[in-house]
Amino acid sequence: MSAGTIAAQPSAVNTRESRQVVLAAALGTVFEWYDFFIYGSLAVFFGGLFFPKGNETAAVLASLATFGAGFVLRPFGAIVFGKLGDTIGRKYTFLVTMLIMGLATAAVGLLPTYETIGWLAPATLVTLRLLQGLAVGGEFGGAVTYIAEHSSARDRGLMTSWLQITGTVGLLMSLLVIMGLRQVMSEAAFSAWGWRIPFLLSIGLLVVSLYIRLRLHESPVFSEMKAHGKTSRNPIRDIFADRKTLRLVLLAIFGIVAGQAVIWYTGHFYSLYFLTSTLKLDYQSAYLYLTIALVLGTPFFVVFGRLSDRIGRKWIMLTGCLLSALLFIPIFKGLTTYGNPQLAEFRERTSVVVQGGDCREEQSFLGQLFSPRLTVPCTRAKAFLSANAVPYVAKPSDEPFAIILNGKRTEGFDEAQLKADLVAAGMPLKADPARVDAPRMIGLLFVLVLLATMVYGPLGACLVELFPTQVRYSGVSVALQFGNGWIGGFAPFIATAVVVRTGDIFDGLLYTVIVAAVCFIIGAWRLPETRGRDMRA
Repeated sequence: MSAGTIAAQPSAVNTRESRQVVLAAALGTVFEWYDFFIYGSLAVFFGGLFFPKGNETAAVLASLATFGAGFVLRPFGAIVFGKLGDTIGRKYTFLVTMLIMGLATAAVGLLPTYETIGWLAPATLVTLRLLQGLAVGGEFGGAVTYIAEHSSARDRGLMTSWLQITGTVGLLMSLLVIMGLRQVMSEAAFSAWGWRIPFLLSIGLLVVSLYIRLRLHESPVFSEMKAHGKTSRNPIRDIFADRKTLRLVLLAIFGIVAGQAVIWYTGHFYSLYFLTSTLKLDYQSAYLYLTIALVLGTPFFVVFGRLSDRIGRKWIMLTGCLLSALLFIPIFKGLTTYGNPQLAEFRERTSVVVQGGDCREEQSFLGQLFSPRLTVPCTRAKAFLSANAVPYVAKPSDEPFAIILNGKRTEGFDEAQLKADLVAAGMPLKADPARVDAPRMIGLLFVLVLLATMVYGPLGACLVELFPTQVRYSGVSVALQFGNGWIGGFAPFIATAVVVRTGDIFDGLLYTVIVAAVCFIIGAWRLPETRGRDMRA
């Protein structure tokens, strides 16, 4: 098709071709998200494989931080691959990102554990996570730009919303693979070598994805721009040096993307950690409840994408941010009530005070928390109490360290004795399956997914319409990956660390609530409505 023919049909290519483009781009992206999220689905499990034993809380936090490390290089991936996408082309750029992702994921499946090679294991794991983040940084922005440039103005929200599904579908695939393996394997076998299988499956997925992507043609909008010599010579400079474009990037990040990121990752990942580590549900039930919620909620990405073509994108997304800021803490309290009623009852009638001079050493809190073995009694007590969802208040004093449980004072920290005292006071060691209200649990998890679809469904169309053609790949990628990588990606880690610090299992959600609220305010004030904008502008 010639550039002149394209220009004569500025609305879009034909519907059949658009659908083929969506299918090909979305399938490839599903596989890439599966690669990225398979670690997230096993993040808590990895604590005992790649980090030293002796400090369970440190291992969990380190595994969540390593999950977050995959987000560190996302913005840099957006810069590197965004430049390639805006100068060389959309198609070949996300072929490269997919190859990097697939190989890095497969390598995790071959990686020796801490017991075999010591600290080289977590160091290599972090390196592989960084490579994954680099690849994802250039993937999604390219795919959504590619689809949008093949779509007409009247259905751009619908077409790009199919791509928004890929993150949830990739997570769903990872959960199903893990659940299937853990059903057919013993716990010992899965811990010894079975956990490697989901990562090694990426080799086959990589081959399929490359085949699908190689069949695609270049975006007609980019081809027309290139034929007329209008491509940017340096799109990254054009983004960061041009005040108008830089303002668009900042508005996209703080007006909507950051809110979408914390809502999505808290609802999809932190919720799973909360169910298993905080509420002590068995992994089969937790995975099943979240899987059902994902299956029920995923179609709403398309529902809200289509709705945004009819009534606009801005207020659908911002309504999702506002509702999330208002509802997240009540929803997680509901999960506690219906998921582990005994724990909820125990928390209501239990009072714990951690008291003593050691609690004055707050400046060493994180250093103590991440040390292979905890030494300061106050930090040891905090780590133990938070790991068991026991509410506590820390009160520094000049007296010897002590723990006051329901008015009873005990000098020093004896973990076995404290555990026995808490159990005697009614602390459950795990959730009682007979008392779990599964329908309400699934309902609450569905609401978390639904809120994510409200913000995420119209997001792709909004971002591609926000940026001019010459820097669209770079602009969309940079905005997405700064917001997702540096603000959203660390949400599970920040939430967990805050809980350990404060002693309240719901305090970690304040990060998500604040970011979502800020995005609502900035977006309502400054974010324009983009529906129907010309993609060749």
